[in-house]
Amino acid sequence: MGKKYKRASLDVEAVKYELGKDMEDGFESWTKVVTNGWISAEGLIKVTKEDGRVVCPFIKNRRGVIFIREGDYIIYEESGERHCCGEDKFSSRFSPVE
Repeated sequence: MGKKYKRASLDVEAVKYELGKDMEDGFESWTKVVTNGWISAEGLIKVTKEDGRVVCPFIKNRRGVIFIREGDYIIYEESGERHCCGEDKFSSRFSPVE
């Protein structure tokens, strides 16, 4: 087993994702996400467009495309980098700065 490390502390801004607030970089077809098998489709946010297409919101960062799941927070680092963090892990990884 490798050496243990503690995550470095850094201040970030975080906002729980809300549809319609322009927090995402775009949307990808639900069919394409499932067909390509990029990730587990469980919990992904699905939006039905006016034309009937079902799409999933995503953000981009240096690691690639990250699809947003129900309850995710969008993390904004000082460097401009963005990440998603699930609601189930958010409170154990981040605490409010007074």
